Amino acid sequence: MNLVCAILAAGRSSRMGAQKLIVPLDGITLLERALAAAASYPAVLVVGPGLAGAVKARPGLSVVINAEPERGMSRSLALADAALPDRTAALAVLLADTPFVDSALLARVASALGDADVAFPVRSNGQPGHPVVFGPRPRAALATWPEGDSLRGLRDDPRFRRVRLPVDGEAPFLDVDSPADLDRAAARAALEPQAKTRGS
Repeated sequence: MNLVCAILAAGRSSRMGAQKLIVPLDGITLLERALAAAASYPAVLVVGPGLAGAVKARPGLSVVINAEPERGMSRSLALADAALPDRTAALAVLLADTPFVDSALLARVASALGDADVAFPVRSNGQPGHPVVFGPRPRAALATWPEGDSLRGLRDDPRFRRVRLPVDGEAPFLDVDSPADLDRAAARAALEPQAKTRGS
């Protein structure tokens, strides 16, 4: 299956009080962790104007600046999708503030998609997590999707067939929005050596 990635990193980090994506977590920034997770695939990184200078060029990566991050996450996703020319590929959406979403988890969710339209990890209680992989049909809907702060509407649209992949552990569900979240993520990284290099 062809896969392309959108890495969404245009948030304003208002709850953190500083740009969280360049804060090191066990020596690796949140931004670098997200880029490493998508390194095997063509990818578009969507950043706000203040973060563009922190991105190093690498093969297979395009950078798009979202000059209006207040228009919400779906705006960033539409910008990323428009910059990816392969319309037949599945689109994996990674949030740059989910530091333990790694390449192995991304591959598992992408493989689960099969001939469905949307795939994403879930806890045993049904709570959804990241990354989310969209097939060509939901990708086609992005151009007319309402702007907002969440991907829930597209993920849960009843027109699309969904695959919910049960996943143990915290990786799909731990995001970093505040200093307390960062402390929790640092404690997890210290306890799990594999997270130090792979974000697993």
